Amino acid sequence: MTIPREQLAALDWLACALAVPSQAHLEWVGGAALLPLGERFNAVSMSARLMHAGVGTSDDDAIGDALAELLDGPVIHNSLLHTYHALVEPCPPRRWAYGELAPMLGTGQLLSVPAADRTGPTGLHWAVRPRTTGALCPVPAVAALVSLGMQTLTRSPR
Repeated sequence: MTIPREQLAALDWLACALAVPSQAHLEWVGGAALLPLGERFNAVSMSARLMHAGVGTSDDDAIGDALAELLDGPVIHNSLLHTYHALVEPCPPRRWAYGELAPMLGTGQLLSVPAADRTGPTGLHWAVRPRTTGALCPVPAVAALVSLGMQTLTRSPR
């Protein structure tokens, strides 16, 4: 799989969350790097159930397309844990209104970030790969998707 130069540069930018960015590249050889949150980016953790409700499908390809359009930024899917993590600009998690349903992870926390070639469908992979250096999901777009998923779940029978 050939990774576009812009996407590789975006991963280099994420790697700079570490004091020694080359450490992330070494870890990516094994599939994932553990990166600190809070300075370069935060992550909003969402259950697969909430995401499926928000985008209206559980089809992996359709979810990836919908998230790319709705969130316009990188999203990690951990199919083993049934979670998605939208990478967002750093902001104080206490200002995030959906903390109980979709916690914002930040300073003092770590996130497993998949290598560029990990695009699924199983394990830890990119639902939406980073496109360009510094491009993250806008917090308001993530909030709107979480809100929509929450509304859908409260309206539908379990």
